[in-house]
Amino acid sequence: ISNWVKRHPGGYRVISHYSGEDATDAFVAFHPDSQFVQKYLKALQIGELAATEPNQDRQKKEDVVSEFRVLRADLERRGLFRANPVFFSLYLGHILLLEVLALMLVWLTGTGWISSPLCAVLLATSQAQAGWLQHDFGHLSVFKKSKWNHLLHKFVIGHLKGASANWWNHRHFQHHAKPNIFSKDPDVNMLHAFVLGDTQPVEYGIKKLKYMPYNHQHKYFFLIGPPLLIPVYFTIQIMHTMFSRKDWVDLAWSVTYYMRYFLCFVPFYGFFGSLVLLNIVRFLE
Repeated sequence: ISNWVKRHPGGYRVISHYSGEDATDAFVAFHPDSQFVQKYLKALQIGELAATEPNQDRQKKEDVVSEFRVLRADLERRGLFRANPVFFSLYLGHILLLEVLALMLVWLTGTGWISSPLCAVLLATSQAQAGWLQHDFGHLSVFKKSKWNHLLHKFVIGHLKGASANWWNHRHFQHHAKPNIFSKDPDVNMLHAFVLGDTQPVEYGIKKLKYMPYNHQHKYFFLIGPPLLIPVYFTIQIMHTMFSRKDWVDLAWSVTYYMRYFLCFVPFYGFFGSLVLLNIVRFLE
């Protein structure tokens, strides 16, 4: 698949993370429409591995793999992967209601010391809930037709959150393909700010890497983690990704979020005040 991998809708990295390994279970999990992907697979097959070919995946045990596949088949047979459209409609509805309530609150009561924090809490709750809703659309797990999942995904993460669907997919697919594996899962890439797990602290100790006072990381986490992750790091990364990859569709969706937000709150807080409110909401989120 070397010549085809760059055209992979899920990105080339999620495939490269499985080079030399058995990717069967990850493949099944990421491709709900097996008949559709079979069209691509037939043209890419160049041979079959011998039965004695070793599996290079780290610490994978045959009995665990076998039991996992039996469990998955049982869950599918019982219909536990089928989404309820009514639930997701109500889920989206309550997010929109929270957004309206936040605006109505400052419209009716003003921008006082009680209404403004309440407004921030409502918006932060809405943003957090929208984060989980876009997650399910991004996994193509709500509608049977992928195009509807993609459309609603762009609406929720783009228009309701101001982020990029493709940026999220690129990160999150890698996360699920190799959860908590350093250099493969972006969610544990701490940019030298923190050291995690059992091996990374030892590695940093041997190499004498002292980017931060890691013996105090449990204290400074709350000083640089929540305040910077979404308001600063994710925002910069999202914008950089959309421009560098010329992802104009996602950028257009993102712009609609900021237009709507500032049109709603600038009349009450002014531009600078609205910007402060937005960052407080991101921090709370």
